[in-house]
Amino acid sequence: MADPWSEARRDFPALARCTYLNAASGSPTPVQVRQAVERFYREAEEGGDAHWEDWIERREQVRARVAAFVGATPEEVAFVPNTSTGINLLADLVADDGPVLSDELEFPTVTLPFVHRGLDVGFLTAPGGLLRAEDFAAERAPAAATLAVSHVQFSNGCRLDLQALGRLKGPRSLIVSASQSAGAFRLDVGAWGVDGLAAAGHKWMCAGYGAGFLYISRRLLERRPRTMGWLSVERPFAFDNRSYRLLPGARRTELGCPAFPGIFALGAAVEYLDGLGRDAIEQRVLALNAQLTGRLQAAGFAVLSPGGPQRSGETLVAVADPRGATAFLEQRGVLVTRKREGLRVATHFYNDERDLEACCQALSDWRAQASTALTPAPRPGG
Repeated sequence: MADPWSEARRDFPALARCTYLNAASGSPTPVQVRQAVERFYREAEEGGDAHWEDWIERREQVRARVAAFVGATPEEVAFVPNTSTGINLLADLVADDGPVLSDELEFPTVTLPFVHRGLDVGFLTAPGGLLRAEDFAAERAPAAATLAVSHVQFSNGCRLDLQALGRLKGPRSLIVSASQSAGAFRLDVGAWGVDGLAAAGHKWMCAGYGAGFLYISRRLLERRPRTMGWLSVERPFAFDNRSYRLLPGARRTELGCPAFPGIFALGAAVEYLDGLGRDAIEQRVLALNAQLTGRLQAAGFAVLSPGGPQRSGETLVAVADPRGATAFLEQRGVLVTRKREGLRVATHFYNDERDLEACCQALSDWRAQASTALTPAPRPGG
């Protein structure tokens, strides 16, 4: 029986040209995503707006698929071009509730929208780069009305137990960025008590740029949004300039004509991931990460990312000269992300042991070269 992961590699042409370990920044897309976008543009090229009704129907099919992918209902899902757009829409819905609690590991998208709205944002410390759900327990953490966190941290890959966080959040709203987890780890927003979640499609979802999604719980959908457009209403083609009735679902946040290419790219990516199996992908991502960290540690490199239940697909490895190391690896065809503390290596389901070996060998060669460069030359005659 063929190895499904070897088969999957063939769907990613980029992997034949380099050792790609950078899904945490942006993933290559499988050929199926390109085909979905090409279909749309071919239809637009040949028929202009003649396919509008078909495109709208396909959009709703994608909405249903994305909803099932994250454990939501279609009425709770909207399409957004990126995580920042989604978090801003969610921030508007909770802005009147009161203080927000986040943490010091976060990507600015998670916090700045709340700061910008004048909310008091508190930051939990993360000693040793570790952050646990229990750190946000009401009896231990500063008082807040909203918790704003990432499922997986961009900085060091620390993965929060969202299910545990949902159990202990109490009356507080739980707002989540899933850009570093959606596509790699299972999500079940309804069962886990998540109130709002936004994710980009260009990272672990393998959907390319502009293909994100937003989940808004039914509780938050009861609140009046601060933005709207002509397609936010129940009867848009009545073209009424004086009165309207807002759509009851998350689709009301899609203010104007749909960005069909990104939506169809996202749909193709989710269909592709569903075909591989979400649980199988999660197990694969974790296994590759464990193998990589084991190899790095055996080679004498310090791994700054957590293991155990907080392990993700990201490995932050300490190096003395991140810029130089990144450039050296790139010359070897190994693509990673430079961080202040070292290099971030992201292992997705399409990677394999050859990629891990190439990365570890390149890092060892760089270390040897850097060590030689720092060794003083012997004095003449000495």
